[in-house]
Amino acid sequence: MNWKIPLFKMYWDTSDITAVSKVIRRGSYWTMGPEITALEQHTARFIGRKYAVAFNSGTSALHALLLAYNIKAGDEVIVPSFTFIATANVVALTGATPVFADIEPDSFALDPTSVEEKITKRTKALLPIHYGGGPCREIRTLRKIAAKHNLIFIEDACESLGAKTHQEKVGTMSDASVFSFCQNKIITSGEGGIVTTDSKPVADRLRLLQSHGRVENTEGYFSTTKELDYIQAGYNYRMSSITAALALSQFKKIQRIITMRREKAMYYHTALASIPSIITPSESAGEHHVYQLYTLLLPDKKTRDHLQAFLTSQGIMTKVYFEPIHLKTYYKKAFNYKKGDVPVTEEIAQRVLTLPLYPTLSQKEMDCIISAIHRGWKEV
Repeated sequence: MNWKIPLFKMYWDTSDITAVSKVIRRGSYWTMGPEITALEQHTARFIGRKYAVAFNSGTSALHALLLAYNIKAGDEVIVPSFTFIATANVVALTGATPVFADIEPDSFALDPTSVEEKITKRTKALLPIHYGGGPCREIRTLRKIAAKHNLIFIEDACESLGAKTHQEKVGTMSDASVFSFCQNKIITSGEGGIVTTDSKPVADRLRLLQSHGRVENTEGYFSTTKELDYIQAGYNYRMSSITAALALSQFKKIQRIITMRREKAMYYHTALASIPSIITPSESAGEHHVYQLYTLLLPDKKTRDHLQAFLTSQGIMTKVYFEPIHLKTYYKKAFNYKKGDVPVTEEIAQRVLTLPLYPTLSQKEMDCIISAIHRGWKEV
């Protein structure tokens, strides 16, 4: 469909074109170039961790991270069902079992009470997400639960680069964290992901998994005539130099991008406050939301579906982020999950609707969206 207002647009300028063109015109090292190391070092500094390892997607980064921690068949990893499916898929791809805990209804993040109930002798890791640009509201409690049960604690922070809670940046409250540079994220290089951690052994294992299990020398594979050793089976999960150059260029604009997104969110907040049945995304005291998504919570599924259909008729794209993973065909067949397993997730998933939000969304476009919501609401 040719949307009048799409769900998102990438924010870019001529500096992004220049950064990519510089790598292309160099005519060499379109992979394993100096931009990779530069991006890793910049990301580590930005987040406040010692190490960062770049990957070709957030999904491959998370998969490699689980493998680096030796997650394998027979293990269980607790994850939310209210997330993009990659969070659970990477667990399944290690041979381990994704165990779905329920969420709390405010930040749509893992509920500590539900997590405690799901822990067994086989539980190896706890993997919360930071939903839609906001910090996981109970991240400190979850961290304590992980420590109490000696669990690996990993943040899926793919949607929340730059978010904070009580001055702690998302990505600093765990053993390791993962961020995504996919096209709808806070900054983007089209695809791409990165792991941050303070553990050198984990970073070293990630580099092996990232590039075929090869032990690199200081020159790099494409610059040496020496024979290099392969000490384990690995993947080709490398980020290209072109991608890294674009991500680095985008990083220079991240604070401006976050400010613009927050301004759009505040405009929505004010304009939708007159409809008390609509719950807009909120920040608790001490939180800093970056609004990668602007997700409404509506009274029920019937209302949500009607409003979405009406906005679609007006050429305004919306999307349901997210439908429960445990009710997808693969997870029902492979792990016997069923309706009722995580009831809060199932109820919330029937009521959410994500509106367009991106840095260049104009006031005129926002007024069009808001007017359409008010008109559609009258027909509910």
